[in-house]
Amino acid sequence: MTEPRLRILIITQWFDPEPMFKGLLFAQELQRLGHEVRVLTGFPNYPDGRVYPGYRIRVFQREVMGGIPVLRVPLYPSHDHSAVRRVLNYVSFAVSATVGALLTRRPDVAYVYHPPATVGLPALMLKALKGVPYVYDVQDLWPDTLAATGMLTSPRALRIVTRVMDRIYRGAARIVVLSEGFRQVLVARHVPARRIAVIPNWADEKQIDLRPRAGDRAAQLGFDDTFTITFAGTMGPVQALETVLQAAESLRDEAALRFLLVGGGMEVERLRLEARRRGLDNVVFMPRRRVSEIGEILLLSDALLVHLSDDPLFSITVPSKTQAYLMAGRPILMGVRGDAARIVADAGAGLVFEPQNAVQLDRAVRSLMALSAGERHGMGLAGQAYYRNNMSLASGAWRFSEVLRDASRATRTRPKRRVHHA
Repeated sequence: MTEPRLRILIITQWFDPEPMFKGLLFAQELQRLGHEVRVLTGFPNYPDGRVYPGYRIRVFQREVMGGIPVLRVPLYPSHDHSAVRRVLNYVSFAVSATVGALLTRRPDVAYVYHPPATVGLPALMLKALKGVPYVYDVQDLWPDTLAATGMLTSPRALRIVTRVMDRIYRGAARIVVLSEGFRQVLVARHVPARRIAVIPNWADEKQIDLRPRAGDRAAQLGFDDTFTITFAGTMGPVQALETVLQAAESLRDEAALRFLLVGGGMEVERLRLEARRRGLDNVVFMPRRRVSEIGEILLLSDALLVHLSDDPLFSITVPSKTQAYLMAGRPILMGVRGDAARIVADAGAGLVFEPQNAVQLDRAVRSLMALSAGERHGMGLAGQAYYRNNMSLASGAWRFSEVLRDASRATRTRPKRRVHHA
């Protein structure tokens, strides 16, 4: 007997055209599996805090993207160093999304993408007022990440966030995490293990174009006669890319080597200035490119770099660029402890070094350059095989479909009726 299709509402503060690996592609895959999918999101402004061209913040905006109905609600756009403005960004979306969620047709189940934690508010209200169960997809542990990044330092505020997260976890019919490390942390915080599913993230498979380009693109992009190690993505405090500059300084004797840093973020200008101050002509910056344009950069690179600051929180984190790098089939230099390092080691897809350890990064780079081209190619193929077998969109979306269906059968909380006694 064929299972009936679900009406799924995706609630996420970030969505296409913002760089989101669980955005439109995910929604379309759930639709392909037979479900009716709608999206509730904000106006695109990530990662620079500026509303994208072609959009203007208004009360509501409906559009259809790739066959998926999208409702955009207003928010305060900001992604700078100001904690106050960041809180305004999060809270404004939560309030607007709550109104939007209550005005939309009732779904069978809601999928909630975290962070930020405030996105849980519309899901909680849908559950309380309309009995809609929700699946909470934990991509970032709060308040741990807030403390690690320095965004929130007040012990009292951190305790408040902890209580909010506990409420959201208790309300979720099911919780999905991206790694076993995340699952263990939540179990230690008294979240029932039976309600937690581990589903690794995938890359943006349809947007990342990994077909070889015709013509002399390598020379045009500066890859000719260089051994290029590429970091592609957001450059913020948690990426701790000062380590790359330190390693680049000690690797000046490798004349054919360069580090290519591609992307935007809060730290870009500071890193540019520091590279110039150090006289690092082996560090090159490239502006943020669309997801559809990053494939050629990955393919032309000799190695791909992942790096996060050396915080215990990140030992249970798998940075999203890991999947794209594996899919691209290039050796990976992994500067993250724990789950992410284990993936690269288990796959045989590259080399691991301690985060924020420029000496170890130096050694890893020299070791990789000392390998033959065939050995490096073998690392890339091993990474592709690991991705295909363990982390692809098709397998991940199917597992999400099962979790969402399971959650939709959960007991739905409805407002309690008052009992009046005579």
